[in-house]
Amino acid sequence: MIARPLGDTGINVSALGLGLVKIGRNQGIDDPNYADHFKLPDDKTVKQLLAKAAELGINLLDTAPAYGTSEQRLGDLFRTQIRERRSHWVLCSKAGEEFSDGESRFDFTASAMTASVERSLRRLGTDYLDVVLVHSNGEDEQLLEQYRPLQTLAKLRDQGKIRAIGFSGKSLKGGRLALTQGAQVLMVTLNSNQREELPLLSEAHAAGCGILIKKAMARGYGKAADLSATATLTGVSSIISGTLNPTHLAANARIVREALVAAR
Repeated sequence: MIARPLGDTGINVSALGLGLVKIGRNQGIDDPNYADHFKLPDDKTVKQLLAKAAELGINLLDTAPAYGTSEQRLGDLFRTQIRERRSHWVLCSKAGEEFSDGESRFDFTASAMTASVERSLRRLGTDYLDVVLVHSNGEDEQLLEQYRPLQTLAKLRDQGKIRAIGFSGKSLKGGRLALTQGAQVLMVTLNSNQREELPLLSEAHAAGCGILIKKAMARGYGKAADLSATATLTGVSSIISGTLNPTHLAANARIVREALVAAR
């Protein structure tokens, strides 16, 4: 798997990353065709998935407190069963949303954001997180202006607990505002049906900000051509593939790799 710079952060990420929501959460997801239709995988299955990711050259793992038990399960496996060293992985987590007892809760205050990062560090069993993103509730501009969560994350970055900070938003205006507030990484939705945030790619790239793409395959409803086309867009650092199937992960990796090689 080809590695690319995550903007000007000094972090290199695989052009395809692995999203880990499905190892910790299978309910309360905003897609009726997706939610509650699968059982959470056992540890053996998750271990095999991570082994396949490492074999493919994937180093970016995307998790979050909002992904239920994802962080804790990943940390437990790191401590007991995953042979790759911490330095192999680029761990991306989030703060601002957490999921428990079947529902999401949002809190973007400085105390809550700080506590969330500290908890993620404990759960994942690491001294630092490579990337932490503000996990938007959909009210991008309001939360950024009212709570200034990126300032909170910047203080934690200055303490050495985070390498790069950013914003996982849901709107073009929100992404633009996050850029002005010091976001080093943006996670944006981009697929054949959702194109609103497309201008952020060139704007972020010009600002030296890394771009992570979510929902590139429209939660499984997209086509391989969509994945291929997105991978070659200027400014895209990595596409997050949220799958439990090592075969699907390998197929997506092949599509991305071939597209990037052809584009050279």
